[in-house]
Amino acid sequence: MDKNSKTIRWGIIGCGNVTEVKSGPPYQNTEGFELIAVMRRDAEKAADYARRHGVAKYYSNADDLILDDEVDAIYIATPPDSHNYYALKVAEAGKPCCIEKPLAPNYSESLEIFEAFRRKDLPLFVAYYRRSLPRFLKIKEWLDEEEIGQVRHIRWMLTKPPSEEDLSDAYNWRTDAQVAPGGYFDDLAGHGLDLFIYFLGDISDAGGVSLNQQDLYTAKDAISGSWLHKNEITGEATWNFGCNRKEDLVEIYGSKGKISFSVFGEDDIVLDTENGEQKEFIEHPKHVQQFHVENLRNHLFDGKEHPSTGKTALHTSWVMDSILGNL
Repeated sequence: MDKNSKTIRWGIIGCGNVTEVKSGPPYQNTEGFELIAVMRRDAEKAADYARRHGVAKYYSNADDLILDDEVDAIYIATPPDSHNYYALKVAEAGKPCCIEKPLAPNYSESLEIFEAFRRKDLPLFVAYYRRSLPRFLKIKEWLDEEEIGQVRHIRWMLTKPPSEEDLSDAYNWRTDAQVAPGGYFDDLAGHGLDLFIYFLGDISDAGGVSLNQQDLYTAKDAISGSWLHKNEITGEATWNFGCNRKEDLVEIYGSKGKISFSVFGEDDIVLDTENGEQKEFIEHPKHVQQFHVENLRNHLFDGKEHPSTGKTALHTSWVMDSILGNL
């Protein structure tokens, strides 16, 4: 990539559902970025995506996109079991890369990706986009300004009933232990844990228990974990995907108050102190990764550190594997 160029031309590997609204359009809408190529193994679907989104090129072979001289940087938006495979090819080609979360299904593959980009001094980002969303930046502001005093503890409860897909024999990569050993934990828990690390600092110790309670699929469906941030803030969470109701509640307890919010919902964020209760509704953008992608531009063009890099995502992978008992 020419650092003096005024435009970075992106290619996407894996133009599936996540790229339709959430993440693909920002690579077209962001000043200084251009989406010029997409890849999907099904050539007909790749061609359809390119036509509908006004993308000039499409491929059915990832190597052709990675080695395209007109593609400066690559966004990997495939299921996590292929992240390592594609990322190492992108690193070898010498191109900056953004990878959908999690960085990889486990810490060892995540570390291999991180080291490959570190050795070549290449920018590596991961789509933990909540670090860039105004809703969560407001919570960080409350914490940084010590609105609840000294933070003591954080806890998260995330539950949901089994879906119709879970109850059927339909294939779902999110619950296939060969792709996502932790099941929905692998897909969802990272968003919250990564955010908590952003809010409260790195974690020094983590552990947990994990099992399959329902026997509906091969991956885990019930996980409980606890951890300790380096600044001695304690944390705990439960993720259970066989309960009778949906719940998504995070509570951060401090010496002078509490902050409550959901990771995946868009309900009010709540600050509760001796001065009373303050509620704020902060809407997400239509394309939820827009601010994340704009921060990619700010990093690549202006040298402003992106909040979600390979290094930060590697730490999140370590925490997740520690909770699953894999380390």
